[in-house]
Amino acid sequence: MHDLPEALLADLRSKGIDLDLTLSILDDWNSGYYDDVRPVKASGVPEVDGRTVIATGPAVSLTVATDSAATLLASFGIALPGGLSSQRGETMLDRAALADIGERLLPFAAYGVLNGGSATSYADRKKNQAYGAAAFSLLEAGFSQLEPLCRDRPKGLAPAYINPDGSPGASFLLLKARARLVALRAYRDRLGDPGRPFLPLFQMSSSGNNAELAVAFRELESDPLIAALASELGGTSASGALAFATGVQPMIAAYTHSSEGKTKRIFDRAGGTDNSALALPGGHGQSFRILSKVFRDLHASGTRWAWIGNVDNLGYLPDPVHLALLALSGQPAAFEFSYRTPLDVKGGILVQTGAGARTIADIGPAISFDEVSRLEAGGSSILFNCATGLFDLDWFVPRLDEIARKLPVRFTDQDKDAGRYSQAEQVTWEVASLLPSFLALAVSKEERFIAAKLLAETLLTSGIGQGDPRLPAELAEATAALHRGLVSRLSGAYGLRLEGGRWTAGVTAAAGAAIAGAT
Repeated sequence: MHDLPEALLADLRSKGIDLDLTLSILDDWNSGYYDDVRPVKASGVPEVDGRTVIATGPAVSLTVATDSAATLLASFGIALPGGLSSQRGETMLDRAALADIGERLLPFAAYGVLNGGSATSYADRKKNQAYGAAAFSLLEAGFSQLEPLCRDRPKGLAPAYINPDGSPGASFLLLKARARLVALRAYRDRLGDPGRPFLPLFQMSSSGNNAELAVAFRELESDPLIAALASELGGTSASGALAFATGVQPMIAAYTHSSEGKTKRIFDRAGGTDNSALALPGGHGQSFRILSKVFRDLHASGTRWAWIGNVDNLGYLPDPVHLALLALSGQPAAFEFSYRTPLDVKGGILVQTGAGARTIADIGPAISFDEVSRLEAGGSSILFNCATGLFDLDWFVPRLDEIARKLPVRFTDQDKDAGRYSQAEQVTWEVASLLPSFLALAVSKEERFIAAKLLAETLLTSGIGQGDPRLPAELAEATAALHRGLVSRLSGAYGLRLEGGRWTAGVTAAAGAAIAGAT
């Protein structure tokens, strides 16, 4: 049925592409199996109501049934904080109480990243001109400097920011590992030894980058941002600080562009070369299948909750307040959202469907940008998915196989440096449509969603182009806020200090406060 040229087969094998999975998806498409996977039709966007959509700023609070909350916390050896207002069997928890409860629950949570493939969009020159020619002209020199450090590499190993002196900053993965150590230091200073593995790390890599990541982790053990802090904590080796439990995602091939007809075949002219395939991950939504063993092992070891988020988001950090909100709500999951800005052109938004249900619709695969613009033109404030989820493993682990089967597979056309092709992917956050309910947490973008879908965003967030009149006013305002957030995060939760134009190792007093719920 698939009479592929030997040269193409050899190329597929050389690029580590899972041919069986690639052909299975192709056959499903051509047989009409995915015909019922339709774009999401949004009737509107939910408002922040304090119950299902909760603003998590300084005034956040949660009213709980006193007895049930006390029973839940007691199962983890924790008591409700004293001095709280209770009446008629209910207790109101303010931010301080939520932060206290959440920090005490951190030893029962894990912290994971979706590292995925090699970031085909991130350093793509065409994609990085999404903010216009004038904006790109400001960034082109920095783009040309950093593009070789990012192209065809795991995104987690790319520089997460640019130092004020123009040098590349620490990688995303190094910062995630350091954040865990800073959080452990804050926990020990306040509450003592957690008595169990603290915020165990996990990741989804891919067959295309897992070996490179393993080598990088060994090299990073001696990095000053890890080694000194691990030594200071005592008993936590640098290698342990970089011990990510891993699920390896297979790579699949790209398929032909829809302009070549509804019947698809394997895209075989990557970069304009005959019999050249393009290896791609099948979307981060495959994480529920790829990480199923990791989730089951964590759950079996006593871990109740697991954070998972995109590695490129510097605002994605364990937040005790969010952990307390989910634990006490009894919901299966919580997702973070911030109000959409001009930078938010790739990702998902919180929508309400015609049936009254809420879901997360990915711009492009699930909902068109024109539809997003229509909702905004109607006066709706769009809550943009921060690509961060917190899951209750008691609910998820028994249902992992079912979720992996039911999560939609979507095909999207692409026009990139490699050519015009279509990509098949499962979107992680569409899991929201499979849940009976979930918490939506409205957060500050500059604190919780400092993301970098494109290298241009990394440059803008790092302060490149600030004050230049060629930068559109709306874009300048958004990136200035993100730059403030970057400085706040690097000097706080990541425990760095600015010296001689570079962010270097150092744990500040602000770091403990940031992790302890002041986010």
